[in-house]
Amino acid sequence: MADVHYTPDALDKANLELFIDNIKPDRTAEDLLFQVMLDWGVDLALPIEKKTVQDKDVFFVDGGALAACFDAHGGIDEAFVKELATHKPLRVVFRDAGFKDSAAKINVEQIFKLLSPATEVKCL
Repeated sequence: MADVHYTPDALDKANLELFIDNIKPDRTAEDLLFQVMLDWGVDLALPIEKKTVQDKDVFFVDGGALAACFDAHGGIDEAFVKELATHKPLRVVFRDAGFKDSAAKINVEQIFKLLSPATEVKCL
């Protein structure tokens, strides 16, 4: 994650766009995956499979212990989330900058509650 050490009163509104993405630009999807696995206490020795779901790379750890999509190009929409929910992972994580719009991000938890209620959802 990017190091951000600013108080709100120290920020200039003209530079707010610099703080949209909270992930360091040199981090790969694999870097993010391993950090999430460490944060959640998921064993790093578990098998990891990279699949393509609606033209986006999704990592599946141990078949369904964790699903992770770190798309950063605004391609995560409700249709993609619904398809991912059909896999019923125990945990799912998305990159905050990857959502198509605010509505898609807001509806993620509701979609998982409906289609896969046991899934824990997190956004980076």
